[in-house]
Amino acid sequence: MSGTSEHIFIRAASTHNALTSLLIGSGLILLGALFIALLPKQMFLPGIFIVSGGIVGLIIGWFKVKEPPYSLQLTREHVIYHHRRGKWRISWDNIQRIDVPRVSKGIEQHELEMIGFRLRDPDVFLDEISPRLITYLLMEQRPLTMQNRDPDCASGNCYGDDMIEDEKFERPGGTVIKGISAMFANRMRKLNTQLGFDVFISTNEIDRDPQAFIALLKECQASATLAKNE
Repeated sequence: MSGTSEHIFIRAASTHNALTSLLIGSGLILLGALFIALLPKQMFLPGIFIVSGGIVGLIIGWFKVKEPPYSLQLTREHVIYHHRRGKWRISWDNIQRIDVPRVSKGIEQHELEMIGFRLRDPDVFLDEISPRLITYLLMEQRPLTMQNRDPDCASGNCYGDDMIEDEKFERPGGTVIKGISAMFANRMRKLNTQLGFDVFISTNEIDRDPQAFIALLKECQASATLAKNE
């Protein structure tokens, strides 16, 4: 994390060691090439495996490098999420609750590796998220739609048409939207019903324990509310 008097930046744990991954990948490719070129034919297959591992390392390192330098930006007015496919923004005033979502497994409650935001007005959020990011989140959040479902669906055989979101959505004011934004609005409504939250980020996107991060967000929200009321 880094920050100024105006902003706090959170760096995703998943972006750490990008350069290390690239160096290890490059080293493995070089080592594998030496195995193939200089050693007996019996070492050809091990050389191929080493090169393959190096390629995987390069791919992982490349995707780490392509990620934004910071995953979250906390300002006086907003929480801003940055992703290579776009960003979203939530004003502090629009956050009703922040917590770790929990799901029921029999009589026990299990925490998901997510941070959930319950919004006072989810409709406003639709204007604060990029369409490219919506497309990615619809894919990424599919597993969340399977949480806290009807117990009769435990076998997984009853997931049907509701796995695909409706392409029409009526806003509270009566305006009907269509397409990818409508699908995401319906997804938000579904997840709110099942998990109690509208927006989610993975714990891989933060740089500390989830409860410590939630405490930071609540502190920032309280400061923003105090500043607004002064």
